[in-house]
Amino acid sequence: MYDFLCKNRKKWFTSREISAMLGVSIGSVTMSLKKLRKTNIIKYKNTGKRNTFKYRVD
Repeated sequence: MYDFLCKNRKKWFTSREISAMLGVSIGSVTMSLKKLRKTNIIKYKNTGKRNTFKYRVD
């Protein structure tokens, strides 16, 4: 997933979009993104919807 975000730098993705593009479960994506958020490797922002974030790598 980190490689996917690196290949698509500067573009924001939701966890659902990442899940669909990589063909993995939403739960796996969510847990991985949660761990990456703690390390400050990826950037994230709230989309305005409840518990929905967008992610990217600079």
